[in-house]
Amino acid sequence: MPTVKEAASEFLAKKRIAVTGVSRTPGTHGSNAVYQRLRARGYEVFAINPNTEEVEGDRSYHDLKSVPGGVEAVVIGTRPEIAEATMRECVELGIGYVWMHHGPGASSVSEAATQDGRQHGITVIDGGCPLMFGPTADLGHKAMRSRRPHRSMRPTGAASTSPATSAGPSRTGPEG
Repeated sequence: MPTVKEAASEFLAKKRIAVTGVSRTPGTHGSNAVYQRLRARGYEVFAINPNTEEVEGDRSYHDLKSVPGGVEAVVIGTRPEIAEATMRECVELGIGYVWMHHGPGASSVSEAATQDGRQHGITVIDGGCPLMFGPTADLGHKAMRSRRPHRSMRPTGAASTSPATSAGPSRTGPEG
């Protein structure tokens, strides 16, 4: 069973990452910060926003299935009730890694989406922020890592179309 740090490392090892909830108005949403940082660190990142064709000067996609060539991982940065539909789309597309963002403001974490993803073989990190770890981290986010609860669990017993394997649920806390 992975620690949050291990799950974050696996997630950030993926190079094609979609970020949902990227706003047309930069600076107004945590998803924009995540999108910008991933892009700056060399990831092939895709903005998902069904309400616009462009964000941050890049093309925006209306949904995950519209991204040419697909993605390996998804950061969910929308309201929890939207996270549930996004997780269903991740299941349908066989995406193996999902991070539900929880920054200083509102949370994207949905317990129903978390359970659904794990039951379908997805490694889900429910809380915290990708910018707290590895090559995307900065000093401020590293400091937040020690104070913000987030969990990572391997998928539970269901068959998986993703490369993740089931090691059963385990609640883990922040890792250094």
